[in-house]
Amino acid sequence: MHSVFVAGSRALSKLNAQVKERLDNILRKEFTVLVGDANGADKAVQRYLAEREYGHVVVYCMEVCRNNVGNWPIRSHSADPAVKRDRHYYGIKDRAMAKDASCGFMLWDGISKGTLTNVINLLGYNKKVLLFSAPKKQFFTLRTAGDLDHTLRASGIRDVAAVLASLESKHVTTEHLRFTGLNP
Repeated sequence: MHSVFVAGSRALSKLNAQVKERLDNILRKEFTVLVGDANGADKAVQRYLAEREYGHVVVYCMEVCRNNVGNWPIRSHSADPAVKRDRHYYGIKDRAMAKDASCGFMLWDGISKGTLTNVINLLGYNKKVLLFSAPKKQFFTLRTAGDLDHTLRASGIRDVAAVLASLESKHVTTEHLRFTGLNP
């Protein structure tokens, strides 16, 4: 069965009609939705799916789920207790979703490094990504590093290499950074 990793920026807590329409397409096709537990886009997507009583959902979280609006099954991940609870920590579950999903649907505020990291990880696993740029109110389909470069430039980012280099961490693999054309 196909699965879609749906995620986005914490700054996006409301879904517009365009995004809801794309989610409805996912529901009609009965894809499994893999969603995180963060506030913002994750929680907004969870609310929307719960309102529709959609059952094909798995919530990914770290140790304890912060949000599981529909009381769906969870996939919990763990890390060393001393690890700081930052985007890299929560990136552990995000990377698992990128591996497990057939494709991705990302909701981006034009700023979020976490959302871009998810896009890079999905592309690095050779998975198609539908990216909704909230500032542009536009969808971009990404399959290649060139598509990502074009999308970032269309979003007003001039120094794409610098933005991508700022994402480098143990949760954006060297392989995935090479995919983008960077040489870490």
